[in-house]
Amino acid sequence: MAGLTADAIVCAVRAHGEHGAILRALTERAGLVAGYVRGGRSRRLRPILMPGNLVALDLRARTEDQLGGATVEMIASRAPLLAEPLAAAAIDWATSLTAAALPESQPYPSLYAALSALLEAIAVAPAARLWAAALARYELLLLAELGFGLNLEECVATGSANDLAFVSPRSGGAVSIGAAAGYEDRLFRLPSFLRGPGSSPSTEDVLDALTITGHFLDRDILDGRNRDLLTVRERLVARLGRAVA
Repeated sequence: MAGLTADAIVCAVRAHGEHGAILRALTERAGLVAGYVRGGRSRRLRPILMPGNLVALDLRARTEDQLGGATVEMIASRAPLLAEPLAAAAIDWATSLTAAALPESQPYPSLYAALSALLEAIAVAPAARLWAAALARYELLLLAELGFGLNLEECVATGSANDLAFVSPRSGGAVSIGAAAGYEDRLFRLPSFLRGPGSSPSTEDVLDALTITGHFLDRDILDGRNRDLLTVRERLVARLGRAVA
């Protein structure tokens, strides 16, 4: 019997049968995993099976290809954050994106660490724009981990690493000020914080970053097909724009 015991971030839950639920959760070493939780819709388990929660997961299956049975115990609850609409929307989007984008049973330890850090930032950051910057970095990392990384280190036109100020919506490469001359309105503005640690990002920086990552997530990962999920993100970004303005 195949088995897994690990800490896991709850990413998605859907009803299965009259009382059960199918859980999808991200683990550090096994990646995204799925399991059937008996009684998952019960009053006791519903608060545990909330996206964003960190749980102790025990997953058992007779074969590698069979959906296993899962049991969970709470480690850290994100329930207090769900009372705040903006934080709740961010958790909903980040966990839903993770569940929709990642293939199952492939390890992405850097994404597990980044999602953990993002959820912690949502809980403790004194301003929404600060955790929103972490969200943009998480989306950028997810693109890279799935093979759609953006080249923000050198100009796609000249190869220079100097004066990078824009991003091409076609190539995903950075563009220098000189190479962008006359084409600025066709390019995304590149916030410096996406290239590495530095000063605290401004409101404009955060929204520009989310415009960049949103474009490439839609084009390369979600392929415009998951309209419901994209709508979740659009609403989140609109709320962020109002909250940090």
